[in-house]
Amino acid sequence: MQGIKLANDITIPMVGYGSYLSTENGGKQVILEALDAGYRYIDTARFYDNEDAIGEALASVDIPREDIFICSKVWPTMLGEKATRESFEASCKSLGTDYLDMFLIHWPKSNQTVDWMENALEGWRVMEELYEEGRIKAIGVSNFLPHHLKPFLEKVKIKPMLDQLELHVGYMQEFTLSYLKDEGIIAQAWSPLGRARLLGDERIIKLAEKYRKSPAQVLLRFLIQRGIPVIPKASSRERMIENMNVFDFELSEEEISYLSCIPETGWSGEHADLVDF
Repeated sequence: MQGIKLANDITIPMVGYGSYLSTENGGKQVILEALDAGYRYIDTARFYDNEDAIGEALASVDIPREDIFICSKVWPTMLGEKATRESFEASCKSLGTDYLDMFLIHWPKSNQTVDWMENALEGWRVMEELYEEGRIKAIGVSNFLPHHLKPFLEKVKIKPMLDQLELHVGYMQEFTLSYLKDEGIIAQAWSPLGRARLLGDERIIKLAEKYRKSPAQVLLRFLIQRGIPVIPKASSRERMIENMNVFDFELSEEEISYLSCIPETGWSGEHADLVDF
């Protein structure tokens, strides 16, 4: 499995397993199937309410803990000196581990009236402490845009190593990607398939037919060639394996340009400056 290095030299796989909603019906068994299919990066969050199922799955397989990269997230309402540490400890307990490979702030704010910056900074200070204690191998954020990150970076001791964003053909957030590159922060794609809205797109299907791949594989390959790691969701073993089998073909530069310039499509409707949780 190919990987990408974060600013602190920690390597993360280019393809991880996105567990959001994936465990709703299968629970522990879905995670077991993902591990058996070869996934070694499991993405979760306290908000997903599936960390117990993931922990049960990890406890029942003969895979060394150090061989599995676990990423979880703290919900914005839990950002604070006491609450963030409590969220972290609760995640570790559910997952059956005493450390996390990566821990992210899930959203910069929970609504549009809260003093999100102070809350985020309080939570981040706790994450910095946990990082320095060795309880977290890498720290980062999710859904932070440049106008959130710029003032945030001016006040933190340790810069976020990764920003997890909605990124896919039709919603590439190019300004944000350029900003992250300049700051040395890796962008990671959630919803890399556009919530499945792009799988029936004729433009994607045409490329899939050319390369004898599925539309999902073309969409994931596009992001990977742009240096963006992905965390697609899948509930069936067939789809899990398909989503990992994206390293044996290459899109042309012209095709990368074409896919990068497709007008907005497939956007989830979720945005840090619109949310009200």
